[in-house]
Amino acid sequence: MTSADELNEQRDAEQSVAQVSERNDGNDGIDAGEPAASQTRESAVTIPAGTVVLAATPIGNVGDASARLVVFLERADIVAAEDTRRLFDLARRLGVYVNGRVVAYHDHNERDKADGLLDQVETGATVLVVSDAGMPTINDPGLAIVRRAIERGLPVTCAPGPSAVLDALALSGLPTDRFCYEGFLPRKHAERVQYLRTLLGERRTIVFYETPHRIADSMDDLLDAFGPNRPMALCRELTKDYEQIRRGPIGEIRQSVIDDPPRGEMVLVIGGASSEEAEAAAPSTLSVEDMAVLAIDRALEDGLRIKDAIAQVVQEHPLADGSLANRKQVYAAVLEIKG
Repeated sequence: MTSADELNEQRDAEQSVAQVSERNDGNDGIDAGEPAASQTRESAVTIPAGTVVLAATPIGNVGDASARLVVFLERADIVAAEDTRRLFDLARRLGVYVNGRVVAYHDHNERDKADGLLDQVETGATVLVVSDAGMPTINDPGLAIVRRAIERGLPVTCAPGPSAVLDALALSGLPTDRFCYEGFLPRKHAERVQYLRTLLGERRTIVFYETPHRIADSMDDLLDAFGPNRPMALCRELTKDYEQIRRGPIGEIRQSVIDDPPRGEMVLVIGGASSEEAEAAAPSTLSVEDMAVLAIDRALEDGLRIKDAIAQVVQEHPLADGSLANRKQVYAAVLEIKG
C-alpha cells in the first residue's frame, strides 16, 4: 500500500491539473491568476493557528463542500485524513491544492497519533482533521484527538457541513424536536435483538446507520421489536443523483427491502414510542426467581451463556428502589430451578 509520505511526494503531479496558474509564494497559498471571488473567499475565512479543526466533508455530492473546508484544505499546516487517497480525490474534484503535510489518521492509529499531532498544535500549527464523509468523531476517527486536546488545554473548533443523520431526519417526515442517534446497529442477531429491546419505550425519534448486507436481517429484527405499524424512513444515497427515501410503517419497508434490496449505506429513522407503547415497555419489578426463569428462557431463545442472559435480565429489570438485583442470587435461583 502506498504510504502517506509517498502520496505527499506525488501530490504535485496529482493536483496540478486543478491549478490554473503558477503559485505565487508571496500570496500565502492563493494562485496569482486566481479569480477575485476566490481570493475574497480565502480572506473571509480565518485560519486559527495552534488549533485542531474538525471539518465535515461531502457525504455524496461534492457541491456540498463548504467554503471553509476548501480554504482549510488549502492552508492548514497538517491535514489528518481517514483515507489519504480519498482526500486527494476530493481535493482534485474541488480544484484545491493541499499545501500542508498530509498524514493518515484512522481508527487503527488515531490514539497513537493524537499526541504527535497535538505537539505540532502547541508549536502553532493548524491541524485539520477530516473523515471520508461527514463530520469527524461521528462514527469516524477524531474523538481521540479531541479528548487529548481538551486534556492538554488546546483549542478545538469545527467547520460544520453535511450530515447524513440530520439529512435523513429532516427528510423522514418524523418528529425532529427530540431524537436520539444510535450509530450502527449491532452486527450479530442476538446482540441486535437485545439492543432493540432496550429502545422499546424510547419516546424520541431514533436514528440508526445500517449497511446493505445486513439490512434484511435488521429489518426482520426491527419488525419483531417494534411491530409492523411503527412509522419509519429508510434513506439511502443521500445527496447523490440516486437518493431514495422509503417512508412507511416498518412492515411495508421490510417488504420493500425484500422486493427491492437497497444498495449503499443507509440511514434508518424510526418513530418514537407512543404513550401506550412506552408504558407497556416500562421495566417491571421481578422477583429473583422470576428473573431466573426469564434468564433461562433468554439463554435458550438467543443462544446465550446463562451468565450473559442473567446480566441482561438484571439490567432490564431494576428493583423497586432502582438498584440492580444480585447476579449471584439470580444464578443460584437458576441452579435451583434446573435441579
